[in-house]
Amino acid sequence: MTAMGPWDCALDTLRGWDPSWSAICSTMTDNPWQGGVLPGKFLELVGVALNAACTNLNPDGTRRHIRAALAAGATREEILMVLKMASVMSIHSCSLGAPILLEEAKAAGVAPAQKSEGPTPSCDRMRAAGQWNVAWEPFFALDPQWTDEFMATGVSIYASKTFTPKELELLSIAFDASYTHMYAPGTRRHIKGALAAGASVEEIMEVLKLCVVQGVQACNLGVPILAEELARIETQRR
Repeated sequence: MTAMGPWDCALDTLRGWDPSWSAICSTMTDNPWQGGVLPGKFLELVGVALNAACTNLNPDGTRRHIRAALAAGATREEILMVLKMASVMSIHSCSLGAPILLEEAKAAGVAPAQKSEGPTPSCDRMRAAGQWNVAWEPFFALDPQWTDEFMATGVSIYASKTFTPKELELLSIAFDASYTHMYAPGTRRHIKGALAAGASVEEIMEVLKLCVVQGVQACNLGVPILAEELARIETQRR
């Protein structure tokens, strides 16, 4: 499965145990790399995103796809930008939790403490750039200064010219639709943004396919371990 990088040991073992299924799985996994819908470099950058995402943190997969992205011509700045995006997706904890906190506090008759008013330049820049998300309003209301501190980490991503708007939206779809996240509001928002930025339905579908292909990491991780444990049991029987 060249699409997922050099995991020959796991694949060779899997072929020996189940040649039919491994062949079918290999074909499915390689499909995005064979279709030509997205450039090879961008495919690898999506691979970096899926593996390095704060909801996944797969060191082996991250290394494989960084290596492949560099070989495909990706720059340090491009890969670093993906890693920044992989970090700030953690804001969805507040996107999910802050509205619930406000609702339950109201139901319990508990009022949040009033935060002192102060400038929020990063939030202002996000709004001016059209990148402000209404889902951020609840935690902005709860703690505007911290929200501004967080948004300062995101301003450089959206202000940067490292990626085109379409590429940013496609990468964001990968983060939100990944099976370790499955954040529906963000997936819809970024699909809408990708279409508006000129992405085709086929390009978006390729990103979703890459999210599914990531599932083969279960075999990449587990098959060698299973082989080792079977060998250990066999050794004990001798």
